[in-house]
Amino acid sequence: MGASPYRGRFAPSPTGPLHAGSLVAALASWLDARVHRGRWTVRMEDVDTPRCVPGADAFILQQLARCGLISDEPVLWQSQRGALYQQALDALIRNGRAYPCGCSRKDIETALHNQGLSRERHQAAVYPGTCRPERGGLQGKAARAWRFAVDPSTAEVHWTDRRLGPQEQNVATEVGDFVLKRADGLWAYQLAVVVDDAAQGITHVVRGEDLSDNTPRHILLQRALDLPTPAYLHTPLVLGANGEKLSKQNGAQALDLADPLSALNQAAACLGLPSTTPHSLPETLALWTRAWPYRPAVRQPLR
Repeated sequence: MGASPYRGRFAPSPTGPLHAGSLVAALASWLDARVHRGRWTVRMEDVDTPRCVPGADAFILQQLARCGLISDEPVLWQSQRGALYQQALDALIRNGRAYPCGCSRKDIETALHNQGLSRERHQAAVYPGTCRPERGGLQGKAARAWRFAVDPSTAEVHWTDRRLGPQEQNVATEVGDFVLKRADGLWAYQLAVVVDDAAQGITHVVRGEDLSDNTPRHILLQRALDLPTPAYLHTPLVLGANGEKLSKQNGAQALDLADPLSALNQAAACLGLPSTTPHSLPETLALWTRAWPYRPAVRQPLR
């Protein structure tokens, strides 16, 4: 497959303003696009509508603009793209790669307990495959969600992260059949991000390290839908006072952009870039582009 022109993206969830960790991912993705002389786009990942805050999307765009990070193309909102996600789900169903599931969280925990399996605190339960068609399907239960049928023979996924190096995960044993459409009718992140990356022609994904373990699920979906796999780079995490990833859920404060350069310098430090306090914003971004350590990379071919 020939190389495609670089297309990158920053994809925040508008559940509140950007915080320090968000800015690290935004700056890194913007710099990577500039180093590759490519396009940088912003996509609002607002499929989880109950968690989205009215006006947060507009405020995020204002925050990015204050930092000199402006999308090269019109912003895309996932909440407007349900028809595309349904098309992808329909294709997976036709090919026997997705099935309806009637299990509640309690059902899953009970099934795991009955099998003598446990999970670590904060670790998601590995779905035991209760509603798989070969196990009898719903067996009279109402369908609650749709799941991706992970093929155990191809579940071992290997990929190379541009920062973290060689990675691997067995999706069957570490995740199980994951949700594509939720019980509340909302689209799962896993399906939406894969469909949109392909539809937008995204060749390089730069995002926070907390999303790294989602990558093998994305690769399996890309293969099942005959979509290309982008090159991946996962950035260092910004930690809160409690030692956990800084996030809106654990009280991360909105960025103070009274002095955008100060906020950007903190993000740059996390990325191993030099401090450039005396320079103007355009000069600073240009210097960091020259100093960016992750040089041009190619996307991975279909396998």
